[in-house]
Amino acid sequence: MTTARITWDAASARRMERQFLARPADGGTSAADVVAEVVGAMAGAHAQVPSAAEVSVGMRASGVTRADVRAALWEERSLVKTYGPRGTVHLLPARELPLWSAALSAVPVGPSPFPPEVRLTDEQAEQVVAAIGDALDGRCLTVDELTEEVVARTGPWAGDRVMPAFQDLWPRWRQVLHRAGWAGTLCFGPNRGRRTTYTRPPYAGGRTDAGRRTDAGRRTDAAEVFRHFVGRYLHAYGPATPQHFARWLGAPPGWAADLFRELAAGGAVEAVDFEGTPAWVAAGDTEFPEGPARGVRLLPYFDAYVVAAQPRERLFPGRAYQRALAGGQAGNHPVLLVDGVVAGVWHQRRRGRRTTVTVEPLDRLTARQERELAGQVERVGEVLEATAELVVGEVTVGPHA
Repeated sequence: MTTARITWDAASARRMERQFLARPADGGTSAADVVAEVVGAMAGAHAQVPSAAEVSVGMRASGVTRADVRAALWEERSLVKTYGPRGTVHLLPARELPLWSAALSAVPVGPSPFPPEVRLTDEQAEQVVAAIGDALDGRCLTVDELTEEVVARTGPWAGDRVMPAFQDLWPRWRQVLHRAGWAGTLCFGPNRGRRTTYTRPPYAGGRTDAGRRTDAGRRTDAAEVFRHFVGRYLHAYGPATPQHFARWLGAPPGWAADLFRELAAGGAVEAVDFEGTPAWVAAGDTEFPEGPARGVRLLPYFDAYVVAAQPRERLFPGRAYQRALAGGQAGNHPVLLVDGVVAGVWHQRRRGRRTTVTVEPLDRLTARQERELAGQVERVGEVLEATAELVVGEVTVGPHA
């Protein structure tokens, strides 16, 4: 059997098509459904900075504004804000939360970064995750209120302020806050004023033991979970290697390599040659566009395409690797994408109903690309419900400013 040969141009073009970067989503369904479809196609939208998530989604969906994203999250509930890949805050489609919870909670947990006197034992971590789910059932609680509930359900040790964080010390239990999100027993609730709240999502966990391999039934369950989960990832970002998948997910590389071998043995993934490197796509998913990606796009902080698309040297060619990455980490700069690769950075500064978008191209743009850039800046303004002004020049702020 001949191994398919996939070029960077073909992979980039397909990724952009599948993530609505080639053509924005413009379905006849409700805005909440379109927003959920877009977030699903991205395999989650990074939402540590809420406005960045709104721009990520809005730039992929015709007519969608930040108000539509917020309505999908807090009113229509087609989205859930919770902890996703790498333990970071993401927007996920509500209908896909069972799959995400089953997969994320089955990924091996790496060694604790904290000293022994700060860490939770495995048993304590399980107690905390269970206590969080019980405390949040039918309620929205601030972190201080949740601390009281967790301590009451576990013991004083959970509330010991020993966890270093942001020049402060947090209660010990917060080490596993993200794991409660993975387990499906916690998600974000609407803010109470300026204070973050947490609640229990409509889908409650119960699949947290998937993949622990305590019996054959659970092995089968874990295999099915990861067949779907890896398939969704490869649909969005394939071809990819196990190392690419591990980096995106924040998982141990060795575990990811074993997982892909199991999936290959079961016929769930298919090997391809990706620019001379062995890589994988979902089985049978070997159709790629013939031409490269075309067009100018503006993507915000931690956009899913920028973080997950690999290899990074191809996505950030030449000077872009130094200018648009922060110590090799993608996402700290909003980027200008030209024909599927990073070709500059940008920054927006809002004042009332107006926002100034400063774009720093790394190479001279053609007249057509300049027109497309102006359209993208206008679209950023529409998403943010502001009037946008384009300034072409040096971006003087640093990463994540």
